[in-house]
Amino acid sequence: MGILTNDKPSGVNLVIDWGNSSLKTGWFNGSSLVETNRYGSLGALHAAIRQRSVAHILASSTSRPADEIRTELSSLTDNFWVLDSQTLVPIRKTYETPATLGADRVASAVGAVTLFPGQDCLILDLGTCLTADFVDQDAVFHGGLISPGLQMRFRAMHEQTARLPLIEAPAEWPYITAKNTRQSMQSGVMNGLLFEMNGIIDTYRQNWPDVAVLTCGGDISAFESRFKPPIFAVPELVLIGLNRILRYNVENLQANTPDVNA
Repeated sequence: MGILTNDKPSGVNLVIDWGNSSLKTGWFNGSSLVETNRYGSLGALHAAIRQRSVAHILASSTSRPADEIRTELSSLTDNFWVLDSQTLVPIRKTYETPATLGADRVASAVGAVTLFPGQDCLILDLGTCLTADFVDQDAVFHGGLISPGLQMRFRAMHEQTARLPLIEAPAEWPYITAKNTRQSMQSGVMNGLLFEMNGIIDTYRQNWPDVAVLTCGGDISAFESRFKPPIFAVPELVLIGLNRILRYNVENLQANTPDVNA
């Protein structure tokens, strides 16, 4: 748990999704997302924070240790949390190794429950890796799968073979029957990922016909129009989830009611 007083400071809430190369932020007034930004350095974020009144901060990262983030944020404010396996969250986790569960997966699951309360949800997040996670109508996080992401698949073919080049996703959707090596690689990665994700969706829909399917992640936009509807594209799902977790912790502190999640 982060450092927080019982005072109720005025101002917006700030959530930080701390990546390898940038800090993606969401500024919230209550549950409403007011603004999103990306900052190339902590110094740039410091400057932005000094220009407005910030009530509370929650930071999350899949690449930096929680203790390192706490040290970096301590100069910003006393009112902050860092999301880790011990942070209170408004869902129940049945994951067998909660200490290794990515903060982004937790945040996106909380975001899904926030947007679709009382409904089964499947979250497809296509970033560095593809993750597909399931949270049920009772807000129980059951886990999911992790698979190589778009760029990882292109790199793997290049790095694990002697002659295949390093290429990128094409501007136009590739034909499944490609006529040269470059296009065959593009077709294999793009169509393979599409088949994989549609297969995941079909499998969950067979078991939970009314499941809400939410998509997010930096590489997901190329695939969204090819998914089997209905699909809900929520690019800011992780930020929405982080804000809900932040508000949940503030509410618990102000109510002075300790809460323990399984």
